[in-house]
Amino acid sequence: MQCVKVLGGVLGAAALLGLGIILGHFAIPKGTDLPAPSASASQDLDLEILEAVMGQLDASRIRENLRELSKEPHLATSPRDEALVQLLLRRWQDPESGLDSAGTSEYEVLLSFPSQEQPNRVDVVGPAGDILFSSQRSEENLTGEQGDPNVVPPYAAYAPPGTPQGLLVYANRGLEEDFMELYHQGIKLQDSIVLTRYGGVGRRAKAVNAAKYGVAGVLVYTDPADINDGKSLPNETFPHSWGLPPSGVERGSYFEYFGDPLTPYLPANPSSFRLDSDNASGFPPIPTQPIGFKDAEVLLCNLQGTSAPAAWQGALGCDYKLGPGFRSDGIFPAGSQVNVSVYNRLELRNSSNVLGIIRGAVEPDRYVLYGNHRDSWVHGAVDPSSGTAVLLELSRVLGTLLKKGTWRPRRSIVFASWGAEEFGLIGSTEFTEELFSKLQERAVAYINVDISVFANATLRAQGTPPVQSVIFSATKQIPAPGPSSLSIYDNWIRYSNRSSPVYGLVPSLGTLGAGSDYAPFIHFLGISSMDIAYTYDRSKTSARIYPTYHTAFDTFDYVDKFVDPGFSSHQAVAQTAGSVLLRLSDSLFLPLNVSDYSETLRSFLQAAQQDLGGLLEQHNISLGPLVTAVEKFEEAATVLGQHISALQKGTPDPLQVRMLNDQLMLLERAFLNSRAFPEERYYSHVLWAPRTGSAATFPGLSNACSKAMNTGPGSAAWAEVKRQLSILVVALEGAAATLRPVADL
Repeated sequence: MQCVKVLGGVLGAAALLGLGIILGHFAIPKGTDLPAPSASASQDLDLEILEAVMGQLDASRIRENLRELSKEPHLATSPRDEALVQLLLRRWQDPESGLDSAGTSEYEVLLSFPSQEQPNRVDVVGPAGDILFSSQRSEENLTGEQGDPNVVPPYAAYAPPGTPQGLLVYANRGLEEDFMELYHQGIKLQDSIVLTRYGGVGRRAKAVNAAKYGVAGVLVYTDPADINDGKSLPNETFPHSWGLPPSGVERGSYFEYFGDPLTPYLPANPSSFRLDSDNASGFPPIPTQPIGFKDAEVLLCNLQGTSAPAAWQGALGCDYKLGPGFRSDGIFPAGSQVNVSVYNRLELRNSSNVLGIIRGAVEPDRYVLYGNHRDSWVHGAVDPSSGTAVLLELSRVLGTLLKKGTWRPRRSIVFASWGAEEFGLIGSTEFTEELFSKLQERAVAYINVDISVFANATLRAQGTPPVQSVIFSATKQIPAPGPSSLSIYDNWIRYSNRSSPVYGLVPSLGTLGAGSDYAPFIHFLGISSMDIAYTYDRSKTSARIYPTYHTAFDTFDYVDKFVDPGFSSHQAVAQTAGSVLLRLSDSLFLPLNVSDYSETLRSFLQAAQQDLGGLLEQHNISLGPLVTAVEKFEEAATVLGQHISALQKGTPDPLQVRMLNDQLMLLERAFLNSRAFPEERYYSHVLWAPRTGSAATFPGLSNACSKAMNTGPGSAAWAEVKRQLSILVVALEGAAATLRPVADL
């Protein structure tokens, strides 16, 4: 049952109507309780305030935040997770450093948990039915934290229950081409159990691909070649280094979509229609269970059959065979099989979001959102508590200025702690579903800081093109951690850069997929979004992510000793995200450079012409309208940029500023088409939807051409190519129209 609690008496009992009232409240200016300097419509970014905030963000406070946040496991909806809800509320209602208001919203959502009565297990069963080997049911208690009774045993969330048994086959990373390779080699997959490695494809996709070939069950492990640079011995891994110990198991959600599984496109409120769980889609089709590489070694290094391809070999110290079944000269008798017993259960649970709000002085109905999820699989020191530790320190510094009466932002700031992200971005998705219209009308941008520090080498930022300029501006003014005198920007460019036809050599800004809570904001709502973190030097490690990811070894001491000793990288992320937040909330003109989209569109167009142009010509499909649409956008963006420059040199009236900022804010929405990808839930953005085609161009066009390539001229697949091309042209023309003078239709 949904419940909203607003503290401090700001909104009173009306808060029970929902979080929409919290945000709607700030659409009404309240001049009587604002400091006089903030009332000016010309209020702009105060560089002294910005400098003060940068100087007050304290690494030692972030460290203590992290110690508190990660001292106990806090799986979504657990008692500790709810205790952290109360911690956030206490911080955000503090009389000396709190915000204008803070509240919670609850959603009743479908989660998946392992059975306490019947633990999941993986056994090797001999020909006579006797159990010859069993995988570890929990990680080794190396530092004390792993023995906490609230550590959830390793499991694949949303994997269905079942007890399949069969001969073991090694299937590399579980890609479609991996199973095709096994099939072509004549290896019997029907009714087998396959062992796969993490990486290469999403978790659920491994089970989906396996099921197509009649596989009965799937095991997943992390190979030390993929996470530890080949190191696998206990004295080479945590607690002796940052490497994943042999017993470490990556937990995770195996649900395909994001949001509550039973209420797609609807908030999980009591009044919403719910699917029957038997009819809900997106779950793995067959039982699946993750294991540690210590157990995987026992299974994999005793397989019989031909050697796996060179690209399939890992770092477990043996020649990886394909199977099926175990070799006769190994530790298991011939004919031994693997039994996978999964007893996961689905449960409806109440999960909470926490929102803290600073009301804007001039444009209270324009929201800059800053979010991080709260729940973790175990202690979650890196994921997500490193982000929450930064969130709490940034909100403390801004809240202190607010309570002193020395600062109030031009626009409203919304801090968010999302619930149940690990199960599929649930809290943030339910929020966007509930406040869809209001957020589309009023949200300026979304800043996501999930894992704030993967490692301490360099900044890693992802986002849509308009946010590039504000991130660059912020990072040029902040010193990078470490002994060098470089800025974060200059340090970043050393590790990850690209050549821009407009700017020359610049840092590489990554694109946004669906790995964290920015996904519903950009893909579903079309809100300019970004994700900010510090990360490792890619030239020094092949790790696909930090090694203890989603394991019981992701603890405070792990961060303190190996990830970021001294917490200077956490501080750098706090300063970067804080500077971006202030620039977006306080600048007179929104620092969103829409012209940077021109470079993206031009590169997509060139890839389409080069990789698909000849194929399209063969089917009498012209890219001419798309070329014209890109040119129209480039022209409109250039003219708008000139208009902004002219206004900045003069004294624009408030309505001019408001109209121009709305153009900048609403551009991202113009790229949405809710019917462009009917097979992809929540994906509406025609530029950033998942791309399965090989051409690195507009995803809808690339995907459609890939499917149509081997079909006849009059096929439905070629009709879809034409439809996707039309969708693109209309979207780009609509985006160009958004940028033109508002009086022009």
